[in-house]
Amino acid sequence: MVKRKKQVKRPKRRFFKKRVCMFCTEKIEEIDYKDVARLSRFITERGKMSSRRGSGVCARHQRKLACAIKRARCIALMPFVKK
Repeated sequence: MVKRKKQVKRPKRRFFKKRVCMFCTEKIEEIDYKDVARLSRFITERGKMSSRRGSGVCARHQRKLACAIKRARCIALMPFVKK
């Protein structure tokens, strides 16, 4: 008798749409630290900066975004920790 191998069902791969950098699509070169409404989109409810993978921003704009958030925090436009 020949033994047959059991076929294992593999999960189907899901293809995700690649996120495009918001600043690149709007052609924004400089990120303004005084624009608190835009900066607050990239901060979690606990007050942490969101990661590049989570926010969908390219590496170049993520570095500029981090500097802008830090500047806004230092001059008290944004809180360090949200309550």
